[in-house]
Amino acid sequence: MTGDRVLGTMIPFGGSTVGKYIIISVVSGLLFGTMDALINANPFAQKLYAAFQPIARTDINAFAGVVIDLVYGFVMAGVFLVLYQSLPGQSPLVKGVGFGLMVWFFRVVMSVATQWMMFTVPAGALAYTLTTGLVEMLVLGSLYGLTLKPAG
Repeated sequence: MTGDRVLGTMIPFGGSTVGKYIIISVVSGLLFGTMDALINANPFAQKLYAAFQPIARTDINAFAGVVIDLVYGFVMAGVFLVLYQSLPGQSPLVKGVGFGLMVWFFRVVMSVATQWMMFTVPAGALAYTLTTGLVEMLVLGSLYGLTLKPAG
């Protein structure tokens, strides 16, 4: 098999595999950004996150946000491919859900636990972050599980 190593996974160039990785990475990055916007900019969230008002930015650099979310998409899709064989389950969807739960723990749960210990943040805001973060990571993990598989 000819190919180059991409994030530790054999992905043949000239075939559909690398193209699929790029497409899914872009889609997941855009989905990540869209879900973040919907989760954080809605009136309910704004009310819950009022505790952050004194330190929150009043304007958002949309271009930087899109670039960051696209990078997240590429990194998360790459990490999913690297970990694929180690993820629990036989079905790709179960592997994606397992990945989503793992990312949720490291990205969301640990952040919420730190906020709970260090800041005076309403419990409702922390619960909202945990819940919406879980949904977000399960959506992304499911997307990866249903669409990506290491070559070979």
